[in-house]
Amino acid sequence: MFLPNRNALHGRPLDAADAEILGIGGADTVERFLARRDNHLTTPLHTLPALAGELGLAALHVKDEGFRLGLGSFKALGGAYAVFRLVLEEASKRLGRSVDVGDLDRPDVRTVAATMTVACATDGNHGRSVAQGAELVGAKAVIFVHAGVSDERVAAIARYGAEMIRVDGNYDDSIRQAARIAAEKGWTVVSDTSWAGYERIPGLVMQGYTTIVREALRQLSEPPTHVFVQAGVGGIAAAIAGHLAIVLGETRPVFTVVEPARAACVFGAAKAGHPVKIAHGEATVMAMLECYEASPVAWRVLARAADAFMTVDEDDAIAVMRRLARPAGNDPAIVAGESGGVGLAGLIQAMAGHRTELGLDATSRVLVVNTEGATDPRRYAELVGMNPEDVLAGKVLSQAKP
Repeated sequence: MFLPNRNALHGRPLDAADAEILGIGGADTVERFLARRDNHLTTPLHTLPALAGELGLAALHVKDEGFRLGLGSFKALGGAYAVFRLVLEEASKRLGRSVDVGDLDRPDVRTVAATMTVACATDGNHGRSVAQGAELVGAKAVIFVHAGVSDERVAAIARYGAEMIRVDGNYDDSIRQAARIAAEKGWTVVSDTSWAGYERIPGLVMQGYTTIVREALRQLSEPPTHVFVQAGVGGIAAAIAGHLAIVLGETRPVFTVVEPARAACVFGAAKAGHPVKIAHGEATVMAMLECYEASPVAWRVLARAADAFMTVDEDDAIAVMRRLARPAGNDPAIVAGESGGVGLAGLIQAMAGHRTELGLDATSRVLVVNTEGATDPRRYAELVGMNPEDVLAGKVLSQAKP
């Protein structure tokens, strides 16, 4: 499915609150926080000339978030960052003085953090980030996971000391239960989706994602003409589209949101003109994108800053995983999880059927984001036919060639 953005808000400036969150000042704040992380490194930007040539493009670049902060996903930027901000705000309030990121290891700040419990629902990656953030600052974390979250992903979260609670149903069911129990217990919900009266914390999560596009713009010799980014509830797509709209203005790239056909909640919002709850059917292999209602704050940005919405099928996502693992020519090998290559899958489909609507041609420079590596290695090996370690070993060899 393909839908140009026909919303009346399309092309208009972001709301002032969203522009503040996703603008230059917000991105500066995120970078200041990241500078304090021991394992913070700029993630790679890969150039794929062979695939670009096959598709008839001037250039194709993949921003690879599979290496982000040791968590293997772009989500490492959002949940942990929001936890840090919330702990510092609470410490400033209780201690009666300004507390900044450099104070996170101070005994009095950690004493405050130890009294705090953060909670969230997750498909896997966001909960891992929240749990890691809580462990780093000395807070407690309670993570709600639905029935479709694999045991491997649950174990990866639990390693950070989080209490894990299984919920019957899907992601949206886990969101509701997390919010209800957190309200009863006095915990702080750190969600990557918003709802009425709850927007600031999801906004902070989105603010963390601005680092991805800021790094990419620095790594590119010139800005992209087109960007394809996948969406679950819409947070990363909104963060990237919003930041691009702010920093590039009239020269911003054509931005396309890509989703699984089985869980296309942002597409549903685009069709209806506002967030709607879509029907839950058969589960999608793109597990990290299996969401059935778009985040209102993310939709508010995308209604203005996205140019098109599209969906891809199960086979499209798997085919991209395999293609990135076994590249042609001198293209590097890339480990992309089940949801990681969905933006690229959208580009491939667009070149086959929607290039005219999007203005894609031989002069186009396209940016996509590999949002996750093999966060479930066993599942990755089942789908790709190779272990992620072997793919990365091939990557090292290909880069070593003269």
